[in-house]
Amino acid sequence: MKSTPEALYAGIKSGDNTALSEGITLIESYLPEHRALANELVQKCLPLSGNSIRIGITGVPGVGKSTFIEHFGGLFSVDDGKVAVLAVDPSSAVSRGSILGDKTRMNDLAVNSNVFIRPSPAGNTLGGVARKTRESIILCEAAGYTTILVETVGVGQSEVMVKSMVDFFLLLMLSGAGDELQGIKKGIMEMADALVITKADGDNIKKASVAAREYKNALHLFPPNPNNWIPSVFTCSALSGKNMEEALKTIRSFENHVKVNGHFEKNRREQDKRWLSETLKELILSGFFANAELLEKLKLNEQRVIDGGISSFQAAEELYEAYQHGRNI
Repeated sequence: MKSTPEALYAGIKSGDNTALSEGITLIESYLPEHRALANELVQKCLPLSGNSIRIGITGVPGVGKSTFIEHFGGLFSVDDGKVAVLAVDPSSAVSRGSILGDKTRMNDLAVNSNVFIRPSPAGNTLGGVARKTRESIILCEAAGYTTILVETVGVGQSEVMVKSMVDFFLLLMLSGAGDELQGIKKGIMEMADALVITKADGDNIKKASVAAREYKNALHLFPPNPNNWIPSVFTCSALSGKNMEEALKTIRSFENHVKVNGHFEKNRREQDKRWLSETLKELILSGFFANAELLEKLKLNEQRVIDGGISSFQAAEELYEAYQHGRNI
């Protein structure tokens, strides 16, 4: 990296988006020599973080996430509010590449001086969230962004990762795509703080209203949230702007509710604890695959499994024991 953590921190603190972009690039790097530099930068930014509302936005492909965020983010940027959009693009399982075209789908936001858009490749991370999204949130907050929107891939993988790094979880749904209540996993609905039926315009208005009513009835069957918040369900049209203000009011109401009852800070502390464990798992995994001897043993055991000479479970046990031995544990 050309810039030091000190220089990047100074730039981020002063609101320099070039420094912010370079800092996120450093965080996302897989190079071992960048890890210590990234950790130093995050640690410097940490005291300036936390002063935002973090919103996760997910939904199946085609639900209109980018169009929704285009309009939604603009509402937050009124009155000089600063909005950061961390948009995660799906990575190809074949080429490992990503298009990273979110800016081309958010034309108005992309030219808004109060908005920062950062597309990142999802890689192999569950839930479609880029590996270092949580650290990127810290940098954005240190740069003065008061609303963080995390757009996820929404491909049906575990969305728990999204929930574990945001304050408010917004689930976008389509109507008229078959049996409404079979169209999404119960677990994701249980995590949602609001369900929004998108594209409620033209001939789709009636179908969207019916879908909203069905989802609202379904939510009553779920156990109450620990924060005592009752999830909202409503329709909207990002194209016409209909009911977009409702989404903003819902989030403001939620924020006030959880800050008054103390759940806002409690949730963030629990998230910090979770990410300690997640980061530890990642480091252990990285340490294993960075060891040339273990990789060679892995190849041998893979062949033994293929040949039927050993079970997958026994092969994994042997590799783990070898890893422990190498670490003198």
